[in-house]
Amino acid sequence: MKRLALVAACLAAFGVGKPAAADDLPGRDFAIVGARVYADPAAAALDDGLVIVRNGRISAVGTSEKLAIPPGMKVISGKGRTLVAGFWNSHVHLMTHDLLHPEAADPLKLEAGLRDMFTRWGFTTVFDLTSTTASAVTLRQMIAKRALLGPQILTVGDPFFPKDGMPIYARPIYEAEHIASPEIRTTSEAVTRLDRQAQAGVNGVKLFTGAILGAEDVMVMPADQIGALVAEAHRHHLPVFAHPTNREGMAAAVENGVDVLAHATPIAGDWDAAQVRKLIDADVALVPTMMLFEVYPAESTPVSTVVQQVRALSAAGGDVLFGTDAGFMDVFDPSAEYRLMAQAMDWRHVLAALTLTPARRFGQSGERGRIEPGLAADMVLLDGDPAADLAAFAKVAMTFRAGEVLYRKD
Repeated sequence: MKRLALVAACLAAFGVGKPAAADDLPGRDFAIVGARVYADPAAAALDDGLVIVRNGRISAVGTSEKLAIPPGMKVISGKGRTLVAGFWNSHVHLMTHDLLHPEAADPLKLEAGLRDMFTRWGFTTVFDLTSTTASAVTLRQMIAKRALLGPQILTVGDPFFPKDGMPIYARPIYEAEHIASPEIRTTSEAVTRLDRQAQAGVNGVKLFTGAILGAEDVMVMPADQIGALVAEAHRHHLPVFAHPTNREGMAAAVENGVDVLAHATPIAGDWDAAQVRKLIDADVALVPTMMLFEVYPAESTPVSTVVQQVRALSAAGGDVLFGTDAGFMDVFDPSAEYRLMAQAMDWRHVLAALTLTPARRFGQSGERGRIEPGLAADMVLLDGDPAADLAAFAKVAMTFRAGEVLYRKD
């Protein structure tokens, strides 16, 4: 009964302005009518679009003129709005007290937290880049069992810090939450832990190749340890993320096979053509977390340099992924990230960073990242058109995951 009441409260009558009765909810079979549809980042706009969803999957995509709504199917009005594929946030942290102890938390409180952090902003998939393996996997299982509504959760679980290299900002959290230090003691022990985490169900591995120990003190992880952990992660078909911090941490990551840089590196200065070419040749993607450097400004990490790095990599054809560092920061509204990305990329590249590129990078392009028949109905209905104003990406009216409404604007 609590689940039914919660769902009823989250939804309203579609196309009208009053709350829906429980038997009026669309469930996982419905049609979205009248929206402008961008089926993928390269697609032309489909005006007066019609998207039919059956059993949580996209059944048909077309226009209201050419497609018919099946008799009796529930209808959601998209008139005046824009429909795009569900967003990925490829850098978050499930590090609040409740998220670190989901089995002991109130499911409704957990769900509200996930909504405020993620689904309220259109994120149907999030990649957790530091928590604990046990807590993240438990939270994912709770969502799968429908104990609560939430996004698809991918996780690296416990990260890998260099020996004696726990970042200065992480120490208070690990102490307060009584979490064992994930510092590397020996390479062989770290490889064994990676194997355990892979067996437990993590979706990636996070290495702090440049760990911040103080204002100007960065510990670079030894190359042999990076190489050994990357090799083992790839044996498990897991992508490897690096927290690079500076030029040395970035070089150690790229030269030893890391797949994704979890932050831009403004302290390293502008990226020239040679540096960008190294990243592209090594097939290394970037999650720039641009707003992080605005929320925590420092003379050594100018936002203008972050913009230059993103612009240079994107213009050269490199992969940029959207990520906000939500959970490390308590700023969940991604509007600032969109504003900064607009200085480096056009709206179609931003949409790709939110949808198609992460789905491809993380092995889900056959399931997500586009609005296409047969794919999961992960979609976002926006108040506005990002082609006209990139800020529209943050103006979320509804968020759907596998055809289920995770968020509806009041």
